[in-house]
Amino acid sequence: VQLQASGGGLVQSGGSLRLSCRASGFVLDDYAVAWFRQAPGKEREGVSCISDYDETTDLADSVKGRFTISRDRAKTVVYLQMDRVKPEDTGVYYCVADGTCSSDFRHGFWGQGTQVTVSS
Repeated sequence: VQLQASGGGLVQSGGSLRLSCRASGFVLDDYAVAWFRQAPGKEREGVSCISDYDETTDLADSVKGRFTISRDRAKTVVYLQMDRVKPEDTGVYYCVADGTCSSDFRHGFWGQGTQVTVSS
C-alpha cells in the first residue's frame, strides 16, 4: 500500500505546476484524497481535499482562486493544479488518502512528499 506524489520542482513566482498523486496496492477512487504541505520551520497544513463519491472539493483560503484539485478516475490519479504560485507556496507537498475530507488524515495513507520551490 503506497501513495506517490510527484510533479514538484522549481518554479518562478506567478508560474504553474501540476502535482500528481498515484496509489499502488489499493483503489484510490474509494478514498477522499487531500494535499498537505510543510514549509521549513512551519507546521504541516492542509491545502486541499477531494471527496471520493461526489468529488466535492475543499481549498484552504490561502490557495483559493489559484489551486485546483481534481481526479482522473480512468487513470486513478489525483491532481493539484497550482497556478499563480507565490514564494509562500514553497514546501514539501504530500498527498494522503482517508475516508472523508472531514477527517484529520492522521491515520490515513500518507505518501512521500514532493518538493515545491517558488522563487521570487
